[in-house]
Amino acid sequence: MRFQRLCSAALAMLTLGMLGTASAESQMSRIPTQYIAALGDPSATSGADAGTWGLWAIDPGPRGVWTDDFADLMAKDGVAPEGWQFDPASWWLEEHGLIMESPSFPLPAGQYVVTGGREVTSVLTVSPPDATGAQAWSLADGASVYDVTHLRCRAAVYTAKEGQSCTPDKTPTGVFPMSPEKSMPAVEGCNKQDYQVLIVVGMMLENG
Repeated sequence: MRFQRLCSAALAMLTLGMLGTASAESQMSRIPTQYIAALGDPSATSGADAGTWGLWAIDPGPRGVWTDDFADLMAKDGVAPEGWQFDPASWWLEEHGLIMESPSFPLPAGQYVVTGGREVTSVLTVSPPDATGAQAWSLADGASVYDVTHLRCRAAVYTAKEGQSCTPDKTPTGVFPMSPEKSMPAVEGCNKQDYQVLIVVGMMLENG
């Protein structure tokens, strides 16, 4: 299973009417599905930390490499079959045990139509960085990050603890697939940061 396969059923129920007062059909441009890696309080409706959020402009799941195939990946100098470069200093894992390419940081400014594939679809507005480098964001109609998080799509980034080795082949594969209520697994020698995953199904366009 991949991000795309797992999330496609949820996207099938998405309609423009779910956007409520935040948009109109003439303002929305549908795009190939993208994914946002978000940090922060799941109950938050706005914040100033979008600079810590990343974007997968291409579905990373089908482009991933199984942890069991890590030796083969390194034998090819860390270049995955889909052409992305594995970063040994900061590598990403999804809920089925696939090593993923890193998202791009920071999240570009704009208005994203986001959903968790459940009851809520909202417009996420991301501002350009201010003079201090902080990047504001807000969700329309009182939606929270949790409301637009796809609970079955999971992601975490792993970095080495000081003086230790942190590699995907040390991942305890028996825990996969991960259920929504569990954190991504600890890996020997690694620090871990879990991210929430938001599904992007469109962009809002300026009127006129």
